[in-house]
Amino acid sequence: MKIHTSETLATMTPQKALQFLKEGNARFVQNLKLNRNLLDQVQYYKHGQHPFAIVLSCMDSRTSAELIFDQGLGDIFSLRIAGNILNDDIIGSMEYACSVVGSKLIMILGHSKCGASQGACAGKKVGHLTQLLSKLQISIDQVKYEKPSCCQTSPEFVDAVTQHNIHHTMDEILNRSEVLKDLYDQGKIGLVAAYHHLDTGEVEFLFEDMPKEVASTEE
Repeated sequence: MKIHTSETLATMTPQKALQFLKEGNARFVQNLKLNRNLLDQVQYYKHGQHPFAIVLSCMDSRTSAELIFDQGLGDIFSLRIAGNILNDDIIGSMEYACSVVGSKLIMILGHSKCGASQGACAGKKVGHLTQLLSKLQISIDQVKYEKPSCCQTSPEFVDAVTQHNIHHTMDEILNRSEVLKDLYDQGKIGLVAAYHHLDTGEVEFLFEDMPKEVASTEE
């Protein structure tokens, strides 16, 4: 069982943090998991936490990041909201994770058959949900431009909106947060866009945006 400490977090790279998540998903897909004593982890982390990554994912009940990446208590920060959309409070949470705690990686995780994408494409309007779904309109407009003959409520269109939203959200993080942009420019954090296939459990890593300073040392 891997225990993350302040010392291991201080020496971890964004690439290594991503590798932990990739290895965890491989175990999940194979119906394997690390041997953990969660009560031991409760006791170990009761005075502090050292999560190596923060994952923004959808609230869908089938997409728990701790489960699909086979992580234990205290390993990752998990942000969940319908459609894995971005707002100022979520950005603030990411800033806390990376600038205060020292997390090395930000992942945006979308998934197949996303209900938020389906609702937005269908023009669903229900109370406060209307405002949330409106944040997907940029992706809807882009997919309309790229697939003008595609029915807006078809699975193909909806999935394209989901995937565009993942990339758009990842791009917006550095555009909207000077704190995270500074950490990225210093080579302290990386960003990843990923897509969870509900039918297999596999996570597809769509784009890995690692800091130039870290990448150049490995060439």
